[in-house]
Amino acid sequence: MPLYMDVHHRVDGLTGEAVAGAHKKDLEIQAKHGVRYLKYWYDTDSGTVFCLVRAPSSDAATAVHREAHGLVADELVEVQEGA
Repeated sequence: MPLYMDVHHRVDGLTGEAVAGAHKKDLEIQAKHGVRYLKYWYDTDSGTVFCLVRAPSSDAATAVHREAHGLVADELVEVQEGA
């Protein structure tokens, strides 16, 4: 299954608690779309969030964010895992 990295730029009011809450919502509905959100990173100073996700398609990954909390990524790139 493809691996994607998504990027959310300039998220207003970004906090660690807010990102954790959004990630939890993703996990609650991801199976419905055949998606598996694996990990996330964030930078509160720039308001940037990165999410690593296994999904059958970019549309499926986007659907989870849209349905879970409405915070759709600004960028979504298929990536290959390295060492």
